Amino acid sequence: MISKPGRLFGRDAEWEELSEFVTSPVAGATLGLVYGRRRQGKTLMLELLARETGGFLFAATQQSERQNLADLGAAYAAFRGLGVPVVFGTWRDALDELLRLGEERAVPVIVDEFPYLTATTPALPSYLQAALSPLGHAKERTRTRMILCGSALTTMSQLLGGGAPLRGRASLELVVRPFRFRDAATFWNVDHDPDLAFRLNALVGGTPAYLEMCGGSGPPDLARFDGWVERRLLNPASAMFREGALLLREEPSIADPTSYAAILSALSAGNHRRSEIASALGRPSSALAHLLSGLQDIGLIGQIDDALRQKRAVFRVTEPVVRLHRLLIQRHEPDLVVRRAAQVWAANADTVAGKIYGPHFEELSREWCFEHAAAETLGGVAAAVQPTQISCKEHRQGHELDIVVTERLPFAADRIIAIGEAKGTTTPVPLAELQRLEHLRGLLPSAKVTVPPKLLLFSRSGFTADLARATVRRLDVELVDLGRLYGGS
Repeated sequence: MISKPGRLFGRDAEWEELSEFVTSPVAGATLGLVYGRRRQGKTLMLELLARETGGFLFAATQQSERQNLADLGAAYAAFRGLGVPVVFGTWRDALDELLRLGEERAVPVIVDEFPYLTATTPALPSYLQAALSPLGHAKERTRTRMILCGSALTTMSQLLGGGAPLRGRASLELVVRPFRFRDAATFWNVDHDPDLAFRLNALVGGTPAYLEMCGGSGPPDLARFDGWVERRLLNPASAMFREGALLLREEPSIADPTSYAAILSALSAGNHRRSEIASALGRPSSALAHLLSGLQDIGLIGQIDDALRQKRAVFRVTEPVVRLHRLLIQRHEPDLVVRRAAQVWAANADTVAGKIYGPHFEELSREWCFEHAAAETLGGVAAAVQPTQISCKEHRQGHELDIVVTERLPFAADRIIAIGEAKGTTTPVPLAELQRLEHLRGLLPSAKVTVPPKLLLFSRSGFTADLARATVRRLDVELVDLGRLYGGS
């Protein structure tokens, strides 16, 4: 295991995977892929890996094949300590020489921004396939650990898909994602205040580079939070101002950004079901499949299946800066350009509360159940945490349920072990919410329940005194406030 440099925050699992890959005792050259959206810290992590191991790293750029080959030759010569640049006539020659770097020891050979190379040399994956032939020199005589890295998600993921040339050649496929909400709070140095951490995460998410793009620091406290938002997020001079739009346009696989942007706007406004999105866009549901799939492929939206009904999924925007851009920046850009950020932020308080904080709190509550809640809290181990809608003959309507926790047991049907509600409002959750959950528990399908599921109440603003008194001795009820969400199980 290679010690992780102090410069690299978090990424313990990713570093461990990379360390295991480059130090593997297996004979022969091996191939790994590292990819994720831009600004997740992939290049920093790989640069540190190369430095710690004495490895070779080449960062491609958007230029011609000949220019990239020339730059690669110069980088290769510098790595080898040669006096003059090496001239590679073809990519076949270049790959053969790169793979020879592992003849004497196991060494990482990292090619960053690999999609820039395939854009001008589409046959490059086939050349690499041939170079990694089971009986070729690289497999027989070297221990090169080649890593291909890129930010074009569709391009990178397709390198190992279906009938792709590199299918079956790689032993590592590492996707680098944004920080989870607890890591993000520590990274931004706001973990001392859960409410501040929550608000910040709801607006900027967990992309590491956003800290630097926000001037290198987050809001110091709640009293100065609004001013920080106005200065760092709603300011046209800030690097973050157009980030929510650029995330869509910088992905090469998105040929028609306008249609995809319309989907993001509909989702941000609260249209989560396919039929609702279609209605908002004025298009048939059947015309949305490729758009929704494309946005999922590049990590801007996610699909959550219904806990009780098949083919009734909901879709959510997974990148908070996209949601902020669609709801506030895009709609109010003329006012923001003339420096009316304070007025726009104040006037849209209800939108922020209902369309940003509320949905985000639900997402974090589900994430907490899946990743942080103890088995004693849930009454078992969560295999899935999903929303649903339950029919009710008494009230002649369907009841939305934010959280259904399902446990998967061997040789037995899945069972519901907990249900819950998440309230991201600024008022404490009252006793009536517990009574509502008790009612919904009685409506669950008997085939999914073996013992009465536990009841979970999540609140951003605490709980009323009568609710706290009513639950003090109840073992079937769990109250989760922001403090527990960020620090408990």
